[in-house]
Amino acid sequence: MPLHDRIFGHFQASAQTKLDAAGALVPAIEQAARHMVHCLAQGGKILVCGNGGSATDAQHFASHMINRFEQERPGLAAVALTADTSTLTSIANDLAYDQVFARQVKALGQPGDLLLAISSSGNSPSVLQAVAAAHARSMPVIALTGNDGGALGEQMQEDDVCLSVPAESAARIHEVHMLAIHCLCDAVDSVLLGVEE
Repeated sequence: MPLHDRIFGHFQASAQTKLDAAGALVPAIEQAARHMVHCLAQGGKILVCGNGGSATDAQHFASHMINRFEQERPGLAAVALTADTSTLTSIANDLAYDQVFARQVKALGQPGDLLLAISSSGNSPSVLQAVAAAHARSMPVIALTGNDGGALGEQMQEDDVCLSVPAESAARIHEVHMLAIHCLCDAVDSVLLGVEE
């Protein structure tokens, strides 16, 4: 296959995956955004975690909350649990890597806070441990995952929201996760700034 056609195929596959996901994800993204608004309006904070590309997504989300997305507004409380290398490496070294986020949730999380847990496979041990820690702290969880949701989807409780991208390709799942994060940021701003129709 010519390289040009291969690249064009990625654009087509990405667009099709997003369209295929819209029906299932739009209502869940709205529900998740309302959970976030409730958390923030009550003085809570959003903790965010994920590994690899999902760690980047976690920091991307937190930066939009703390600074701004597309509209000017006061900063909103969000913490990317992926950003403090001293904390991450000390927990991984002294305890185990699967505790790198859970330990932070136990230290920083409070009832009324919320955890945004990102794992494209839904099977990342460190993310699963973070969700268990959040539940132990009476924190609701919003999960961004893919395919059938994996073990992360199975951990969801009544007040949680699972945004599972119906795809198997990790690249396509990450692309939809970025779109979902932007939708969440926009929805939170729309509600808080009173521009919701």
